[in-house]
This record gives sequence, structure tokens and C-alpha cells, in this order.
Amino acid sequence: MTVTAPHNTSGADAAPDQPGGEPRTLPELFRQVTTSHPDKVGFRFKRGGRWVDVTWSEQRAAVGRIAKSLLALGLEKGDRVSILSGTRLEWVQCDSAIVNVGAVTVGIYQTNLAPDCAFILEHSDSRLVFVENDEQLQKVLSVRSELPELRDIVVFDGEGDGSPGVLGWPAFLTRGDDVPDARLDEAAEQIAPDDLASLVYTSGTTGVPKGAMITHRNLVFSAVAANQSLHVEPHFTTLLFLPLAHVFARMLIYMCQLGALCIAFAEELTKVPDNLKEIRPHFIASVPRIYEKIHEKVVTTATEAGGLKRKLFEWAVEIGRQAARLQLAHERVPAWLRVRRAIADRLVLHKVGDLFGGRIIWAVSGAAPLNVQTNEFFHACGVTVIQGLGMTENTSLSNCNRVNNNKLATVGPAVPGMEMKIGEDGEVLFRSPNVMKGYFKDPAATAEAIDADGWLHSGDIGEIDEDGFLTITDRKKDLIITAGGKNVAPQRIEKTLMTSRFISQVVACGDRRKFIAALITLDAENIRKWADEHGVGATDVAELARDPKVRQLIEDEVAERNRELASFESVKKFRILPQELTIESGDLTPTMKIRRKVVYEKYGDLVEAMYSE
Repeated sequence: MTVTAPHNTSGADAAPDQPGGEPRTLPELFRQVTTSHPDKVGFRFKRGGRWVDVTWSEQRAAVGRIAKSLLALGLEKGDRVSILSGTRLEWVQCDSAIVNVGAVTVGIYQTNLAPDCAFILEHSDSRLVFVENDEQLQKVLSVRSELPELRDIVVFDGEGDGSPGVLGWPAFLTRGDDVPDARLDEAAEQIAPDDLASLVYTSGTTGVPKGAMITHRNLVFSAVAANQSLHVEPHFTTLLFLPLAHVFARMLIYMCQLGALCIAFAEELTKVPDNLKEIRPHFIASVPRIYEKIHEKVVTTATEAGGLKRKLFEWAVEIGRQAARLQLAHERVPAWLRVRRAIADRLVLHKVGDLFGGRIIWAVSGAAPLNVQTNEFFHACGVTVIQGLGMTENTSLSNCNRVNNNKLATVGPAVPGMEMKIGEDGEVLFRSPNVMKGYFKDPAATAEAIDADGWLHSGDIGEIDEDGFLTITDRKKDLIITAGGKNVAPQRIEKTLMTSRFISQVVACGDRRKFIAALITLDAENIRKWADEHGVGATDVAELARDPKVRQLIEDEVAERNRELASFESVKKFRILPQELTIESGDLTPTMKIRRKVVYEKYGDLVEAMYSE
């Protein structure tokens, strides 16, 4: 089955000044928004305890100054420039400046260790790197001897440490003061849609990261397709806290540029709850774990309240769930249920929406599957969560549910202009203008990912229903094949067990083994509360992981959830790990995906013990 979604635009190569025409390159997109909406607020950030507004004309001036400084430092078309920083206004300004002079942006996660930064800087042949602060500067300086192509380092916060080639932000900005505007215009005019705009390095769940070559056409197509698929209005504001090294966040930036929407930058992850209430966004985008943690927190709070409050909460959620199911099925909600839903909202449900600021219209969940029960909970409370799908290799967008057409267990239909089909082995394939050029310096990996007919092999196993909605059932390479020949999807097992409020993470095992086993981490907050209520003296998570009472609790939780699984995929044995899997320990990628090979090797003794007992 091949599904092609209509692309209801004038085409990717239409001239931007034609009626209904789209920009072809990122400089054209930037010029379009900054000239059409010069006085409109495009960005907000917090400084000195207050929110500061930046208009599109102010953004254009800032980007122009950065771009001139890049040219003054000798940057040429095609040169790579890295950004090693958290999500902030300067990241976006530098990205716009880089692509506006025809250079190539290379994002690096600020959580990366120095050797990981060195690999990307060296592999990309980066000429210059922007770093956020002294901590990130020291990472680069510690590996600078391995980077013969790196000439300049620019520090956002601070003046640098006086090392050769290190510039503080103010000193960098003055470098371009004598560069004429004509040079900027000339550089932008030389950029073509298929020129490289970015190298986005994959997270490397199975090996060394690969640099996906993303073009101007790729990014513009995804921005347009997202704008067409999602409900946006000119006055909308979003709060951004996703890492900009991930192409998902970058695509959202360009989508907002296309619609001249306002982007507010969260101060930091710990401040997101406060920032949501201050900014009151109309939409947000996040990874599933954020929604799951909110769900767990709300339910736990209501459960602990007990008595009438707990009963009222459970009644309200059930009423909301009944109404949401009818709405999602496009069926009429009867009058009696509408009345009860209004009462439930007034008494209880609105409080969930208030956590997002009170005027949230929709929220996107991407990068990993969202638990259906969590999604149902938010819909019951009046918060529309939309699942989508995208890969680094197709510029972060292939599928998306719609606000008014949402199937919770799916990632939605293809976005406009996207071709999608299921291969003979069940793999989901995509073909569209946002498929990358290939992997940088790796033609063999490129040929493996994109076939001769231009189809991108996603590595996902999936099914397309009669309405064109795609359901991802597993990862092709992650499939566990048991000794009995059964194909088992580890993600299904892991998601099922993680519905327990006492379980934080799960890694299923069992390839070529007799049965399925699992490595489990504890939810620290909930397990400590349980331990205190049940007379378990320990408070340290590592101690609790060894406690017999905790072991019995998790055994009961696993047994309860095994009822939702087939016998061949149910978890027969498990081990509780003494700490969570983290990015810093190398167990997770920067996008929070499990590095299965790393985890299996690190905890190999525990895995072997489960099968040798």
C-alpha cells in the first residue's frame, strides 16, 4: 500500500514573491517574515527576572550583525559552523546567520562529553564553533589539538579565557562592523534550494553518530508541511525547551517563522512549569516522557489525597474520558454528558490545562511513542495531545495527527507531499522533498538508508489503516526473536510495564533466549513515598532496589501488567537496577533513546544471571 498525501501549495520551487508562492531557501523564508511583520514580536526570553520581547525587525538586525562577523572571519559558502549550547535566542540567531551566508549549521548537544564533541567537530570539519559558556568552552579546548580545521571559538556568556582564537560575544560582534550590507545580499542570492543547510548528527543508538545532510529544500518543505498539518493562528505563542541540536526543534523554529508566530525560550528545564504559567502558550512540542511525568504526578497527587477528593477526581476523569472518546470518533456527545463534562471541568479537569498555562490548544508529542493511557488522560482533561513521526533523515516530519482528526494509538497520516508505503518485510518507507541528501562522508550508509528509487528506509515496522493513519509497531533492528522463533516488540513490553507509577524505565531482553526478561529502574519519588508508608527504612534508591519488600512490589506490578501481554512476550524475570539510565552514563542518547547495546554490555552479568538460574 502506497499513500501519497496531496501537497496543497504551489510547489517547492515556486518563486517566493509570486501569489501563494513559498520560499525556496531559508534566507528567503527569513526575509519574508522580517519584511512582512517587522514590528511583530517574534521571540521572548527572560533576563533579569523579566521577559524581553524581540521583534522580527530586531531579529533581522541581530542576525545581520552576526552574519557580517562570520564573513569578516573568512567564512565561505559550504563551511561548517558548530553550535554547542542549550536552547536560547543566540542559538537561533547564529543558525539564521550561518545559513544566510551559505554556511552549514552543525548542532551539538550541550550534554555531550568532550570526546563526543570532538568527534562531531572533527568529522564535520567545523571552521568555527559557538559555545554557550565556560563549561562548554573547556570541553572544546580540551580536545582542540585534535581539530586541525577549527580556527575560531566564540563564547555566548563571558569574554573567553584569553586563549588564541577565542572570542567573547561582544568582541565577535564588532568584527563585522565594516562589512557592507551588499555582501550579505550577495551571499544569500547565491544559495540554491539543494545546497546544504545543516549537518544533523544522529544519536547513535547502534554505533558511531552519522551526519545527516539536510538541505534548504528539506527544511523549508518540513516547515510548510507542519504549518499545513497543525492548527496555527497569527497570534499563537509557543514555549520552546527542546534541544536545538535536534532537527525537530529546528523544524519548529522554521514553522513558526513561516507563520510569524512568537517563540518564547524556557529558562531551563527545571523552570518549564513556571515558564508555562508565565507565557501561557497556545501550543508546545515535547517528548513523551514530559507528558507521562505530568500524568503520573497528577494521578499520584489525587490518589494520595484520598477520600472525597480522590473519588471526585476519578469521576471527573471518567466523565471526560467518555466525552473525549465520542469526540475523537466524530460522534455526537449527548446533552447529559455535555452537562456533566462542564461540571467536571469546572471542579477538576481545568486544573490540568492550567499546568500548561491555561490556554493550550494542542501539544505535540514526538521522538518516541506516547503511552495511549496517558494520551487518553489528557484528552479527558481537555488537552489535545497530537502524536507525530519524523526522523533526522526526513527532517523530522513524515506523519502527524490533526487537531480535528486524531487517532491516539497512531502517529497520524502522512503530511502533505509525503509518499509512504509498507515494504515486503513490514518496514515503513518514505519518499518526499524533505529526505536528506545522505550521510556526510558515508556513501555506504547512505545507500543502505535510501534506495535507488529514492525511498527512505525508516527502520520502523508499521501498519497503515484504511484511513491512511500509520501505527508503528516496533523497530526493525530492535525486534527480539526468541529461541522459540517468536518475533517480540520490546517497545510494547517496555511501554506496558512503564504504566506502573513505581517503574521509571524498562529494557526488555530475550533475543535468542527462551523467555523475555527485563532490566527495570525505579521511579525515585513514588518509590520513596511507598517505602515510607510501608515501613521500609531506606530512602536511597540503590538501597530500595535491594529491599525484599520493594522487590515484591515490583514483582506484583509486573505480574499485573503481564496480563496485557501475550504469554510469549510477558516478562518472566527481572532485575532492578540501582540507578536510572542517563545520558551522562552513556545509557541514553541525547534524545533519551535507550542505547540497548550499551545497556546489555554494562549489565551483562545481571542479564546472564536471569537466564542461568
